[in-house]
Amino acid sequence: MKLGYISTSMPRSCGLATFNENLKLAIEKNWDIDAERSLVIAINDSEQLDQYTYSKEVKFIIRQQNQKDYIRAAKFINSSKLDACIMQHEFGIYGGDSGTYILPLIYSINKPLITILHTVLKEPNYLQRLIIKEIARQSAKIVVMAHKAVEFLVDIYGISPDKIALIEHGVPDYEAKAENPVKELDSFKNKKVLLTFGLISKNKGLETVIKALPDIVKNHPDVIYTIIGSTHPHVKKTQGEEYRESLKLLAKNLGMSKHVNFINSFVPEDELGDYLTAAEIYITPYLNEAQITSGTLSYAIGAGAAVVSTPYWHAQELLAQNRGKLFDFSNHQQLSDIVNQLLGNENELKQMKANAYEYGLNLRYPKIGKLYANLLTEIISESKSKPVSNEFSIDTEILPTFTLEHVKRLTDDTGIIQHARFGIPNLKEGYCMDDNARALIMALMAYDQYKSEDALRLLPIYLSFIQYMQCEDGDFRNFLSFKREYLDENGTDDSFGRTLWALGFMINNGPNNSYKEFAKDLFLNSIPHLDKLTHLRGFANSAIGLCYYLKSYPDENLEAKLVSLCDKLIDAYQKNKSEDWYWFEEKLTYDNAIIPMALLKAYEITENYIYKEIGLEALEFLDQETLDKGYYNPIGNEGWFFKGKEKSLYDQQAIETMAAVMLYFQAYTATLDTKFIKKMFQTYLWFLGENSLRIPLYDHETNGCGDGLTPVGLNRNQGAESTLAFFISHLTVLKAFEKEYEFSNVKEDINVYDK
Repeated sequence: MKLGYISTSMPRSCGLATFNENLKLAIEKNWDIDAERSLVIAINDSEQLDQYTYSKEVKFIIRQQNQKDYIRAAKFINSSKLDACIMQHEFGIYGGDSGTYILPLIYSINKPLITILHTVLKEPNYLQRLIIKEIARQSAKIVVMAHKAVEFLVDIYGISPDKIALIEHGVPDYEAKAENPVKELDSFKNKKVLLTFGLISKNKGLETVIKALPDIVKNHPDVIYTIIGSTHPHVKKTQGEEYRESLKLLAKNLGMSKHVNFINSFVPEDELGDYLTAAEIYITPYLNEAQITSGTLSYAIGAGAAVVSTPYWHAQELLAQNRGKLFDFSNHQQLSDIVNQLLGNENELKQMKANAYEYGLNLRYPKIGKLYANLLTEIISESKSKPVSNEFSIDTEILPTFTLEHVKRLTDDTGIIQHARFGIPNLKEGYCMDDNARALIMALMAYDQYKSEDALRLLPIYLSFIQYMQCEDGDFRNFLSFKREYLDENGTDDSFGRTLWALGFMINNGPNNSYKEFAKDLFLNSIPHLDKLTHLRGFANSAIGLCYYLKSYPDENLEAKLVSLCDKLIDAYQKNKSEDWYWFEEKLTYDNAIIPMALLKAYEITENYIYKEIGLEALEFLDQETLDKGYYNPIGNEGWFFKGKEKSLYDQQAIETMAAVMLYFQAYTATLDTKFIKKMFQTYLWFLGENSLRIPLYDHETNGCGDGLTPVGLNRNQGAESTLAFFISHLTVLKAFEKEYEFSNVKEDINVYDK
């Protein structure tokens, strides 16, 4: 066997690093394999690759906030001929918002993966819940260390129990020594020692123990409270030793300075066993219940210590059946009563230690290592028996249920609000024409697909908004305040073109003649402004609008205007294309797919083959740049993609994906080649998590769509642009499947007829 471990790694002062090293050694001993057969991918908490002096088993270093390192790590793992990987997971050790950078890594590796969750939150935020669900999906098994964690994963995260394994936190082979050197230390000799160890931070509640000392010392003057551990590195970086100094000051004010002993260092495990077996009572006074796993508590039980603890989740389980005692959070009086009782009753104290020791025998790493070795054997065997298929398939079962709830939330009697804070409309930002034009298209598509009464009621609102924003010369303003005050005199070529598209779509697909005639008046009023357009996307959007109009009302003059717009796109293409650059400009920026889509749409009307040829040629080039990784990867807006330069990955915008979905549908319409249906669906899945960060943008709770993917995670705001982009994409996919089904039936009928 050859295994890879993804984790923090020693000598970094981190509980996960210690756990990972112990687990690795335990598995190696169970399988009797050489350490050379193991490799570690270590997580650094800075950009310095030489930050820690790692052992030779660390073969790759991921800098926590360097996103590219995670992809490089995946390639390294895939090339290392591993049988499986084990990943330690804790929020805070991986980069990006809530550690999102780990998702592309686990999605990219082609080895069976076991993920060990050291934290399972009872009240995760939106992104934390998504991350854990995605980790579960990509892992062969996820391991947790407490029954409570299993309960949370099933009930809160919706993860199948079959995916979860419960293996308790391992502990070393601690044995009490006949001559324990710690007992000869001045701070231990002839003392009754209360002990706490671990990295120090405010949530550890150490002040509770110090406040309990006066009552304890009154009854047992030989008591001393020893705190072993350095301040947590991240706490020290921001706050220094403020917490430790506050504890010293508290002890001084209570007259307990002589009864509090700090050992400000990281104590090796073999020495730690001596401290644990030398102490009378081990205390974990954490301040709240939200701790699903405590390595320090496990170590104390493993060493057979008498433990007194606050009732956080792991303590409730581990100290059951008289293996320890619990006291309420921050209740120093209750703590002092329990400690005094135990110190005054030697038999009870001995029995508690015996119970802990007996249970701790099951936690020792040789036994825990065997459980992991068995689990690894199982998942490796299963992975070898599964057939491997790299072919992309379409699964329509994953499509979300269509609902207009968030769209209705964003829409008032004026129009659709431009922006939102999370899922709540941000009225301060007002309205824009782009969004209301898209909203009109989406509502028409929803009515066509579902005969949605909600969509039908929204149509006049968006039509009325367009009318209100039209200028006397036929152009359209773009921005309107919440007070219904114009914020610009003239809109952009883009907003004009999108509005013409929406009106043309209404003329061609309206539910009644009244709406169609209303849209036709606005459309024809706009035609004179076509000659003033200067930008490619203005040409393209307007051309699509003309195509929809001409399908309902053939008109030689308007068809000539369509040809004029498309010829400008062709001229731009011929001017800028080269041997390795098949595009209309010297850069790929935003809404790219709209340009070749316009040519393919114009081919429907004009049957000019050059439009189809160049449209498909540009589409193929766009394919190479956005679908090259097996999932859709749109051009990022922080730098775009200039000819001869490196393309920008972020921020990724929903309208870019929408345009690509519609382009693939148009390519299918023009060619009837089903490969475009598959590419369309692949692109649509960007919204559902098939993207570079492996994070869904569509929110099943609000029925809105996140505003994009950033270098650190998901933009949780759910404005009109992104939400409409999702629903237009969703409805386009449904229309495409419907059209392909009809075409397949026609082909079947032809085949039967031929036979």
